[in-house]
Amino acid sequence: MIAQTPALVGFDDQPGAFQPAHRLLADLHRHHPGLRLGRTGLVFEALLPTILEQKVPSVEAYASYARLVRALGEPAPGHTGLVLPPEPARILATPYWAVHRFGIERRRFAVIQAVAARARRLEATADVDPVEARRLLTTLPGIGPWSAAEVSVVAYGDPDVVSLGDYHLPHQVAWALAGEVRGSEARMLELLEPFRGHRARVIRLLTLGGIQAPRFGPRMRLRRIAAI
Repeated sequence: MIAQTPALVGFDDQPGAFQPAHRLLADLHRHHPGLRLGRTGLVFEALLPTILEQKVPSVEAYASYARLVRALGEPAPGHTGLVLPPEPARILATPYWAVHRFGIERRRFAVIQAVAARARRLEATADVDPVEARRLLTTLPGIGPWSAAEVSVVAYGDPDVVSLGDYHLPHQVAWALAGEVRGSEARMLELLEPFRGHRARVIRLLTLGGIQAPRFGPRMRLRRIAAI
């Protein structure tokens, strides 16, 4: 485990610099005064659940991650009953058949193992400018702009990055900021532009506030990979 310096736990974040004129955001900001975007510096740890979320419903990804951690992780220090995420070496030593029952198909586990094999070099990107760090992440097989952006908020503490390629996010932003039921990525970036420097904070506040655009049509069906 790494020591929690002020930068890591969010003391260097500047939530007071965010003074939105938009009424909804101002209310959300006021109701979450303790919200800080910290920087864990743990790139592999952030990549693992992010890869599991690629192109699957969130509930399915969360369940797969929980099963993976319980099976391959180590107990956290103390008597908390918590479990730490699995170490890269443990991931590399695990055959695919051992994780299939967790609802993880071969393609995603291959990406996870490729990332695990480069874990030491990936951790070094925490000391690089977030824009360059995201570029380096996207040179890895299976890691695109969406995955790099998701990691950037957590591991690099970037308060401004926007996850492009997310199915729901443009609709969420358009609904929250303009009352529009559906939105494109271009419209999302247009609406977020006045908050440049804090765009990731805006998205985090909308999520914390439970703001979601109305849903139409059937939801993505849950798969049963473990039964295949």
